[in-house]
Amino acid sequence: MAFAPTALPFDDFRDLVLLAPGPDTAAVDAVRIRDSQLTKPPGALGRLEEIVEWLAAWQGRARPAVQRPLVAVFAANHGIADKGVSAFPKEVTVQMVANFAAGGAAINQLCAAFDIGLKVFELALEVPTPDISETDAFDEAGCAATMAFGMEALAGQPDLVCLGEMGIANTAVASAIYHALYGGTAADWVGAGTGVAGDALAHKAAVVGQAVARIGEARKNPFEVLRRLGGREIAAMAGLIIGARHQKVPVIVDGFVTTAAAAVIHAINPAAIDHCLFAHVSAESAHAKVLAKLGKRPLLDLGMRLGEGTGAAIAANIVRAAAATHAGMATFGEAGVSDKD
Repeated sequence: MAFAPTALPFDDFRDLVLLAPGPDTAAVDAVRIRDSQLTKPPGALGRLEEIVEWLAAWQGRARPAVQRPLVAVFAANHGIADKGVSAFPKEVTVQMVANFAAGGAAINQLCAAFDIGLKVFELALEVPTPDISETDAFDEAGCAATMAFGMEALAGQPDLVCLGEMGIANTAVASAIYHALYGGTAADWVGAGTGVAGDALAHKAAVVGQAVARIGEARKNPFEVLRRLGGREIAAMAGLIIGARHQKVPVIVDGFVTTAAAAVIHAINPAAIDHCLFAHVSAESAHAKVLAKLGKRPLLDLGMRLGEGTGAAIAANIVRAAAATHAGMATFGEAGVSDKD
């Protein structure tokens, strides 16, 4: 779809997306030179070697490292939940945020196991965004402000950020974004989410289809898709992705819902998400199709569909291991091992 520009307040964000800085090729070259000298056959560590190059490219370091990783979980509520598109009521979002605070969620355990920082950002849970099947989620100023808020997750200067989310009905919201961006039918992009099936799944698809039909030609503008259909957590994650690119912070995208934030940016400038690693392919049925649209190969396939940044946290530990292996291995010369002829 052709991109149609809008007026302020999205102009600044559009410029940031279109003018996203490129990779640090000198850092990548340095990684490749060192890799060729390490005590292993070329390519023997497979994708771990690719990960080190990716990390170097976007951190801008010849010796990339992961010392301050962060999982940023954005939590929001959605008016569309009242249409019965989820197996759970939207009150569960507030309850799960309390569970995060108490240390009882899956993401708490993974962050503790892997020594990863965790921050949970509550986005006006008491005021859900409007029902997107009937009206827009935001005005432009509200959407832009939420994107700017997402950038605040970078304030502590992490060197790797993992995206996570929590929000009852947000798989319906993400499905609406994909349907708007990529066409087809609503059923192509709608999955079980929290566990809907049968007639309930057909109803979810119908509500998503109504939301996308409502916005008409606005589908041609990715930021308008975000404004009209997106939730606060998706807008905030989009802002974080944009800000991270300009601050040289690589990003790990978790699953189905977090990928929606990346998809909006990709629709404006495909190269603007090259600093993103996609953690896993979700068990949510349409996620593999979305990743194919983005041209991205997920790191893992574990049959997960929880959200919260759980897949991203597991991927972050693999990224950290790849960087540590590259930095810590001896070269042939250091180890006194004969190199190939």
